[in-house]
Amino acid sequence: MTVQPVRGGVYFVQGGAGSNSTFVVGTTGVIVVDAKMTADSAKEMLADIAKITPKPVTAVILTHSDIDHVGGLAGFPKGLTIIAQANCKKEMEESLTSPRPAPKDYMPTRTVGMKEDTTIDGVHVQMFHFAPAHTSGDLIVYFPRQKIVDTGDIVAAQVPVAIIHLEKHGSSEGWIGSMKGILALQGTTFIPGHGNLQTRTEIQQRLTKGETERAKIKQLVGQGKSLDQIKQALGEPTAAPAGGMHFPTFTEVVYQELTKKTA
Repeated sequence: MTVQPVRGGVYFVQGGAGSNSTFVVGTTGVIVVDAKMTADSAKEMLADIAKITPKPVTAVILTHSDIDHVGGLAGFPKGLTIIAQANCKKEMEESLTSPRPAPKDYMPTRTVGMKEDTTIDGVHVQMFHFAPAHTSGDLIVYFPRQKIVDTGDIVAAQVPVAIIHLEKHGSSEGWIGSMKGILALQGTTFIPGHGNLQTRTEIQQRLTKGETERAKIKQLVGQGKSLDQIKQALGEPTAAPAGGMHFPTFTEVVYQELTKKTA
């Protein structure tokens, strides 16, 4: 696990189990964005935070409900303010009967609808839900004074475009709208859910690629092309990678969305 200062009291945490995290040192406490996947990784992060400030963590903001972002809540002290988009809370509650439940004693205590502009422990925070994108409950976290945007998994730097969970009612159209909303925030540094820090240019390039590919897939679906034919036209492998977990590609997601609509 590595901790990198960004600016204005904002730190970027990478490594350990699960997603990237962010923390911000406030007036009397610390705000964390995303909680890692396991209690052990969360405790490691808390130990790293303690090396930087004696202030306690008082609030956690969740960008969405995936276990690699919320599972580590079990390693945090109880009594925190836990902030999430309303649909994220619903998904976390629904997960309690699933094989990979969110920590039942750490459900969100405060929810956001479409937008909230607030100050938490002296830190100006803006939170946005533009549309279902990666999941139905994505929350973009913007620190306007520092011009830093936490994107959650709307941006995962290791994939060419995006990972979209249709089973959580994510949407490629919503992803495009959310990316446009992210760029409208005028941030200069973007913390993705996974991978390295991103620039505005990289975010714009990802959006352009996604819009271009979606339009091409839509055109090919309209011509009656199969998924394999569309992948070949886009220069993508037609076979799923061998071994390990496979998330549907952007092409597979868009194809499924469009063929369901036209079925």
